[in-house]
Amino acid sequence: MATTFTWAIANLDRETSDGFVFTAHYTVSAADDTYSAGAYGSIGFERPDTLVAFADLTSEVVVGWVKAALTAEKVTEIETALQGQLDEQRAPTKAAGLPWVDSE
Repeated sequence: MATTFTWAIANLDRETSDGFVFTAHYTVSAADDTYSAGAYGSIGFERPDTLVAFADLTSEVVVGWVKAALTAEKVTEIETALQGQLDEQRAPTKAAGLPWVDSE
């Protein structure tokens, strides 16, 4: 089963004076045909030389900023961890319970 990773922006923190976005709050979801997992994070940005007007920002643009700020290595690490959660759901390696209690 192929896993689909979806990056999205949950919220942005900005300066009201000029619209400079200094923090992005993001989510990453991983899903296959049966299972799903997710992660949430925040990342700060340095002020660029040229600002994009707040009204002109799109989710795709800000997701690109987030991934660039995180670095490709960290993006891969996040997606690998989520894939691990899906794999654990599919074939659990841990369980809880009491052996003297009927599980049915």
